[in-house]
Amino acid sequence: MKKTIQQLAYSVLTESDLKEKVKLSYSINELTQAKDCLFEHPQTSIQVVIPGRPSKPTLVLPKQLKKRKMHTEMGLKAFYHAIAHIEFNAINLAWDALYRFDNMPEQFYLDWAEVGMEEAKHFTLLNDYLIELGSGYGEFDAHNGLWEMAVKTDAKVLERMALVPRVLEARGLDVTPPMIKKLHAMNDTKGVELLNIILDEEVDHVRKGNFWFHYLCDLEQLDAIKTFEQLIKKYFRGEIRGPFNREKRLEAGFTVDEMNNLEHITV
Repeated sequence: MKKTIQQLAYSVLTESDLKEKVKLSYSINELTQAKDCLFEHPQTSIQVVIPGRPSKPTLVLPKQLKKRKMHTEMGLKAFYHAIAHIEFNAINLAWDALYRFDNMPEQFYLDWAEVGMEEAKHFTLLNDYLIELGSGYGEFDAHNGLWEMAVKTDAKVLERMALVPRVLEARGLDVTPPMIKKLHAMNDTKGVELLNIILDEEVDHVRKGNFWFHYLCDLEQLDAIKTFEQLIKKYFRGEIRGPFNREKRLEAGFTVDEMNNLEHITV
């Protein structure tokens, strides 16, 4: 008997073992793309306050994280660990979208299953490189800001699409190119290669978020720019951090008008 997309997504979301979570992300994406599952949500989704995760890293407040220089051995490990942690959370975020939100078009579930698989790929690439560097995921403390936004927006899919792909994930489009430039100056060829792979695929993830945000705004007959600004004011006290990589954001589906408006609500 075929399982529902809700059951499949929940199995990844609640899995704590790193290797198993990655394996499930790949296998369930294959099932989803082949449409070898039921695109149904027979049960009311339960809020997942703490998704499946290993006992390490220890989660602390952002201000409690130690600041390290990238040019030091520990600093470089901590840098890649921080990115790996973002990608790990992104796995949970993608599968939570499939688990939580019902009555969406089939393509919504195909899109976020693919994102979930790619985030698992990104995490694996980074963790493998950490291991090469003599480290590994869990060695450093981390914060839980990305997942906390998932919990805050788990009641309405429009808010999730507005604030996770279009704010938190889109921030990666702004900050990753300067990181790549810095790693290039440090002759970290492998790191440059990994971040370029991640950047290219994150553009598509943000594009998917943009598409579904606009789809939902159209469905509810809402002005996308005004709605986004209202949600920024609600969840970010009216401001989000810039500067923005205009070229990458336009490539990822932001409109010129949206980019012009973003610059007016920047920290």
